[in-house]
Amino acid sequence: MDVKKLLRAQYGENKRITDGNYDKSLAVQCVNGKFVGKKTDNIIAYRGIPFVGKPPVGDLRWKAPVEVVADNGVYEAYHNAKSAYGNENFEIGSLFYLDEDCLYLNIWKADDSAVKKPVMAWIHGGAFEAGGTVDPMFDCHNFVKENPDVIVVTIAYRLGVFGFFHLSHLSDGEDYPDAQNLGLLDQIAALKWVHENISNFGGDPDNVTIFGESAGAGSCSLLPLIPGSQKYFKRVIAESGAPNQTRSSEEGIEGANKLLEILGCKTVAELLKIDAQKVFDASSALFMRQFPERDGKYLPLEPFEAYANGAAKDIDFLIGCNKDEMNFFVYSFGLEGWNAWVADRKAKGFSVISAEDKKLMKSFCNDMQCENWERDSRLLSQIWFNAPVIKLAESQTKGGGKSYAYYFTPESSLPIMKCGHAIELAVVFNHPDITGDTGREFNATFCKTMRKMWVQFAKTGNPSLSADISPDGKAKTWPLYDTQNKQVMVFDEFDIHPEKESARKIVDWDRTYSLTKYYML
Repeated sequence: MDVKKLLRAQYGENKRITDGNYDKSLAVQCVNGKFVGKKTDNIIAYRGIPFVGKPPVGDLRWKAPVEVVADNGVYEAYHNAKSAYGNENFEIGSLFYLDEDCLYLNIWKADDSAVKKPVMAWIHGGAFEAGGTVDPMFDCHNFVKENPDVIVVTIAYRLGVFGFFHLSHLSDGEDYPDAQNLGLLDQIAALKWVHENISNFGGDPDNVTIFGESAGAGSCSLLPLIPGSQKYFKRVIAESGAPNQTRSSEEGIEGANKLLEILGCKTVAELLKIDAQKVFDASSALFMRQFPERDGKYLPLEPFEAYANGAAKDIDFLIGCNKDEMNFFVYSFGLEGWNAWVADRKAKGFSVISAEDKKLMKSFCNDMQCENWERDSRLLSQIWFNAPVIKLAESQTKGGGKSYAYYFTPESSLPIMKCGHAIELAVVFNHPDITGDTGREFNATFCKTMRKMWVQFAKTGNPSLSADISPDGKAKTWPLYDTQNKQVMVFDEFDIHPEKESARKIVDWDRTYSLTKYYML
């Protein structure tokens, strides 16, 4: 099957409706226009709604998102907008049509008259350099059909060199003070649009939960730290991502200078003359790691410390990781590709690790009775996912906030994958048919229960289920994470239950927990 062809068959450009010929029952008035959706099985989808006043093209490349302006026009919301420039070898969303004009969102709601429904706003992953809302996994029809009492929004944002590019150090860079964190600012602009317009769709602007996976989860863990953002949401669900998915300003400048050299540019003015595709291709060839930047302006220099100091104590968190996170990458790269990639990471990222910490890492690996590739996979799972997720739960709890932590364990039927990164997405979005990562369908009751807990958290701030609403008829009590008992909810396929973290040894407190201070190695 040609996935790219299948995706692009969904494309069609939304147009202004000028003849009055549209279904008035599917039209919703918003600040920047009236948008007309399409209804299927009593679920209305609104696709490709712009959440900025002007697209970030031309002179607006590397500029903060422009606020929407009032518009009385009527517009189709039938089709997916183009995706942000992203690496098509990495995420399905980047197999779609790519463009700098990419700041749009999608909405799914049940066709009923209910008002003030909880809102769940999804931020996709892809290492901040790939992906998009067009990914079939993030079609929320099935999710909302099963859970019509919530409204779901999926948000796009600028990626890679267009979303996270340090420019302020250049001679004319003072006019681009936000370029290093534009992707996050795009997300806030989308959430602002949701706050101002979602009530017209039946949603409650004061009960918004942001949720995401991987870079999307990293985003969800960083957004509460950006000044002024918390008025747009009150809860966070972060699946396999935490504030470690960031870089320092020094790393941002180093990467920017390498790209400037390749493109033969010394100023932003010169960069703006270069075609977006050429800029993107040069950036991709460099394998630049374009994460959000701990710039001291939008993001604190020490995000975990900010959480521990109470920066987000009024935001409720549901956070967790999968049992074999990095196995996804082993499976995706193949063993030969994986070993080469790990060798590169050890040569570059590990160079900053102290001798003492390297001894701890070696001790951790030597204790494992398995092949070398799996030692590396488990070590990097600890560094990138397990330890940061638990550290976020610890820090948020220390800061006076609430955290519910989880550990997802069902395994794929695919060799090597096991319970790898992103394997839970088919469960969360109710796509048992999408088995690219799972290799099989997971137990239907288990899946429905997990989704119900996500929805219950979005509704109330507590994911626990009473027996009368639990899909298997059994109550599920999810304890808050605390720094003494450290309880997490274990999502075993046939036994969802709480355990102390120590029973599962999700993180090695003595040998890998401290590695979070290096952020993304």
